[in-house]
Amino acid sequence: MTTTQPVGERRVVANVLRGSIGNLVEWYDWYVYAAFSVYFAKTFFPQDDPTAQLLSTAAVFAVGFLMRPIGGWALGRYADRFGRRSALTLSVTVMAAGSLMIAVTPGYQTIGLAAPALLLVARLLQGLSVGGEYATSATYLSEVASAGKRGFYSSFQYVTLVAGQLVALGVQIVLQQFLDTAQMNNWGWRIPFVIGAAGALIVMWLRRGMDESEQFRAESERAKSTADAVTAGSAGAQKSRGSLRILLQYPRECLLVIGLTLGGTVAFYTYTTYMQKFMINTSGISKSTVAWINFVALLVFVVLQPLAGALSDRVGRRKLLIFFGVAGTVLTVPIMTVLARTTNPVAAWALMMGALVIITGYTSINAIVKAELFPTKIRALGVGLPYALTVAIFGGTAETIALALKKGGHESLYFWYVAGCIAVSLVTYYFMRETSTASTIDAEPTTDADTRSDVAAAEPGRPFVTVRD
Repeated sequence: MTTTQPVGERRVVANVLRGSIGNLVEWYDWYVYAAFSVYFAKTFFPQDDPTAQLLSTAAVFAVGFLMRPIGGWALGRYADRFGRRSALTLSVTVMAAGSLMIAVTPGYQTIGLAAPALLLVARLLQGLSVGGEYATSATYLSEVASAGKRGFYSSFQYVTLVAGQLVALGVQIVLQQFLDTAQMNNWGWRIPFVIGAAGALIVMWLRRGMDESEQFRAESERAKSTADAVTAGSAGAQKSRGSLRILLQYPRECLLVIGLTLGGTVAFYTYTTYMQKFMINTSGISKSTVAWINFVALLVFVVLQPLAGALSDRVGRRKLLIFFGVAGTVLTVPIMTVLARTTNPVAAWALMMGALVIITGYTSINAIVKAELFPTKIRALGVGLPYALTVAIFGGTAETIALALKKGGHESLYFWYVAGCIAVSLVTYYFMRETSTASTIDAEPTTDADTRSDVAAAEPGRPFVTVRD
């Protein structure tokens, strides 16, 4: 009797680790493109203007984001129908194919326009994979976590998401120590993509041994053993789970996911993905120094995620979101303005670190907040599709907008753009209700013939936003 709880907790930890390792590899593969684009840009887009080269690779980066809604829909639907484990295994397989394609594709001088075309196809595959990975991993980690600790355990999605970027930077730093600039530009940049493809294949094998979440198993059993007006038997239940028809019964929740994500995704991609190029092109700091600045800052950022996630289990999710909204709206322009004029590496790190502390209010809990809005039968699709659409429109275009404004001589306008996006999300945070006290994950009964009562805390159409006077 005394060993029951520790064994249960160890099982939770094991499942979180198995889910997180795959998440790390997938996001490593995604971020390697951004980290090494400064080296392979001229391989695929031979132009004299370095900013134009970066703009071309950034455009392909943004196009990859366009596939993320499709991935969020396809793999989210698959996860809600056939299980989180199967969807996670499928997503990493697709990612392996995309990374391997980039690793072996010849340059423009060898195969002409086929080079950027193949790069585009590979990036589309990666976008499809990442779109499904976010939806399914956010759902899986939220479901397998212990009640009362869901904020802490689900924060490991961003721990591994950022760790993937961190590993990408680590690989970059190591290669910079052994290869000169010419070698990096010619062939060295291919090494991290080979590493990513190999890692994805290993994870594909590991994920086959993951446990399915109890919530999905219970939902599957409930669908098989009940027949009502919505599911019309087990066959109907199989088709209704993860369908757009069911998702449209939750319009407020979908809009809330969009509002939650808008400012967070623009800020996140600004202070992580774009920050490296910003420090090189605008601040004038060397590539190797910028790599170290980003590596150390992101390392601290990783540590902050579970701390903030655990804090949300105590004080609630909404307070952390409001902290991000207020601080991000007020401080983004000052931070970016000062950083643009900073050449001191320590000062640049401190400014980047300050921005990452602010973003932690969003990144640490955004997965669990979205998962707590939807019932099991539609959770992966509900989390994934609205999120992926928002990220594609705003997150995927952030770097392209920033570089275009810089090329046009209006770089400072981008600082205001980021602050404005965060301000829009702040309105959502202010009017939303606390999701941890009305969580569908904890509120769902294990047996109930009426699918409308499957989620008493979040029935279709029930508002998760309250008007405050």
